[in-house]
Amino acid sequence: MNKKPPNKALCDMMLKELENANRPVLEAVKCSLDNSLYNPKVGYLTPGSKRVRTELNVSSVQKMARVIFMLEVLLRNIRTGAVNTKRELYYIGKGMVKSSNNLKPLDFTAQEESDSIIDFIGDMLEVYREELNCFANDRGGQTYSQHLVVTETLPDGEKAVVDLSSLGTTPFQPKNKPQALKLKAKKKIEFCLVVESEGTAGTLVANGMTKRHNCIVMGAQGVPSNGVRGWSKLIQTELNVPIFFFGDLDAYTLQNIFRTLKAGSAASLIRNSDFSAPSVHFLGVLPEDVKKYDLDCYEVKEKDPVESRSLKKAKDALQNDPFFQDKKNRKLADILHWLVKNKLRCEQQALFAVNPNDPLTPEKIIVDKIRSGSYV
Repeated sequence: MNKKPPNKALCDMMLKELENANRPVLEAVKCSLDNSLYNPKVGYLTPGSKRVRTELNVSSVQKMARVIFMLEVLLRNIRTGAVNTKRELYYIGKGMVKSSNNLKPLDFTAQEESDSIIDFIGDMLEVYREELNCFANDRGGQTYSQHLVVTETLPDGEKAVVDLSSLGTTPFQPKNKPQALKLKAKKKIEFCLVVESEGTAGTLVANGMTKRHNCIVMGAQGVPSNGVRGWSKLIQTELNVPIFFFGDLDAYTLQNIFRTLKAGSAASLIRNSDFSAPSVHFLGVLPEDVKKYDLDCYEVKEKDPVESRSLKKAKDALQNDPFFQDKKNRKLADILHWLVKNKLRCEQQALFAVNPNDPLTPEKIIVDKIRSGSYV
C-alpha cells in the first residue's frame, strides 16, 4: 500500500492549509466520561462522537509544533524497532532540544507536558500507545497456576515457553503486550481469581490454593495497569474460564479498580476493546458478606477530605457513569448505593478474622462463593 507516513501526511495537510491562508486543525477523540458510551453487548466503554479540536493560533502553536516533534520521535522508534517509556521519551525530547537552538521553544518543563502530547497523538491517530512503541512501566498481574503454559513470541521471532508450575513460589508477570502471548491449559482450569491486593494473592498461593484447585490466581496491584487489563482480557479470550474479582467493599474499589478491569476507563476509550475483561464478576467483598460472616468494617467519615471525595465520586458515578447507569449493571449500582447510604467500607483482608485459627478460611469462603454463585 502506497500510504504516506502519518507525520508526513499531517505536515503536508498543515502546510497546505497555511499556504491557503487557513488555520490548520488537529482533531482527536475526546477521551472523557462525557463522551463515553456503554453497550452491555460490547461490555466496555466506547467513545461517542465528541472530538477535541486544536486550531492554530497564538496559544496553540506550541502544542501543534510539539505534536509533530514528538510524533517524529515515535515514528523513528517504529522504523528502528526501538521502544521507550514515557519518562524516557520526555528526556529524549529534552536532549534533542539541547542539540538545536531551533527546537528550544518546544522544550518540556515537566513530564506531564510530554505525556499529554503522547496521549493526544494516540487519540488523534486512534492507535494504542504500545503501537507507537511507547510502553509504561506497568506489568501484567502477578500470576500463579499449576496448569497454565505461556508462549511468548519474541521480537526476533523466537519462542519463549513458560510453564507456571515450574516457577515454584515465583509469580509469572507478563509485560503489557498481550498480543505477543499465547496461552494453553495443561488441565481444565476451573476459574481465574483476580485479587486486588498482591500480598493477599501471594498469601492464598503460599497457603496452597493453586495446588488444591485447578485455578489461576492473579494479584492486580490496586488500580489495574494496562498490563493487568490486557493480561486479564487474554485469559478471558484464550482460555474461556470464568474470572472473579476479589477486593475491598468500597466505592474506590468498585469504581476505579473493578469497573476499569471489566469495562475499561474513560481516559482510554480507544483501547478498551483490548484492555478490558467484560466477563469478570465482582466476587466481593459484597454487602451480604458483611452480615453473613460478621466482617469488621470502617466508618467512612464525611469530614475526612479523602473519604468525602470518594463518596462524592460514588454519587457522581450513579448519576453520570454510563456503566453504572446501565440496567445490566444494576446490582453493581446497588452496591454503590449501599456504600453511599451506610457510609461503610470493608477490606478484603477482613475474611482472615472469620476463623483466625484456620488459615484456609478465606480460601474456603472464596471457593464457596464461586461455586454457590454468590457474586455479581
